[in-house]
Amino acid sequence: MTATRDGASYEVAVRAESALGEGPTWDPATGRLLWIDILNSRLNGYDPATGRRTLRRTDQHVGAVKPRAGGGLVLNLRDGIGLLDPDGTFRWLRHEPVPGRRGNDAAVAPDGALWAGTMRYDEATGGGTLARVTGDGTAELVLDDVTVSNGTGWSPDGRRMYYIDTPTRRIDVFDHDADTGRVTGRRPLAEVEDGAGFPDGLTVDAEGCVWVALWDGAAVRRYTPSGALDRVIELPVPRVTACAFGGPGLTDLYITTARVGLDPAPPLAGSLLVVPGAGEGVAQPAFAG
Repeated sequence: MTATRDGASYEVAVRAESALGEGPTWDPATGRLLWIDILNSRLNGYDPATGRRTLRRTDQHVGAVKPRAGGGLVLNLRDGIGLLDPDGTFRWLRHEPVPGRRGNDAAVAPDGALWAGTMRYDEATGGGTLARVTGDGTAELVLDDVTVSNGTGWSPDGRRMYYIDTPTRRIDVFDHDADTGRVTGRRPLAEVEDGAGFPDGLTVDAEGCVWVALWDGAAVRRYTPSGALDRVIELPVPRVTACAFGGPGLTDLYITTARVGLDPAPPLAGSLLVVPGAGEGVAQPAFAG
């Protein structure tokens, strides 16, 4: 199968200069797209209906932000998992700092648990983790030999979990037990070939296909549930970090980018991009905490 290439279909949603833009997430309760700038410790919000933008700074590097079921946000921070209440008050759900390590990408499972990844600042092999954190703050270590924990997502029926440890160049798939939250049977779904960049963040659409952002690959790819590459969206910046469906019908694909390490950086590096009508997303659960 030859992948469809449609690199001219993107638009600029928010022109910005994020050092490390990451983790786009649609918040249906507010009609906003949330994303973060990890290295500048920023939480960003964007309302596509009005064009209104919001910005909040965090006290330390933030790897992910997700809506909570009762309102507010959950944050995967340098030193653990934090909560922002609807009134803006911050509190720790789990405070467990590890020198030289920070939170990275995270995702909310169908049962409302947060799957939170970590990595070392020096990207030491095996220095990161992936943990499942429930609403009461109970944490279960799932993987303890991760280098750069990144994209995580579930099939529409919840029976599969997809996962990326970026340096492996693979998109892996697990069997997921929706009743217990356990994952088993890790195996490769697809591998990104040399010269095409490294897989970073991911999202899963209503057809069960996996969309993957390519760091140093200047593209987002879509893989079918069997692992076949069937679509490539080429972009004007090399460091594409993550993607998520948003908008009222979950049909617009929002894409975060980074400018860190680029000298000179392309004009749109660090901006939030969008591909209108790219497909059909799946409503994401809020964190049950």
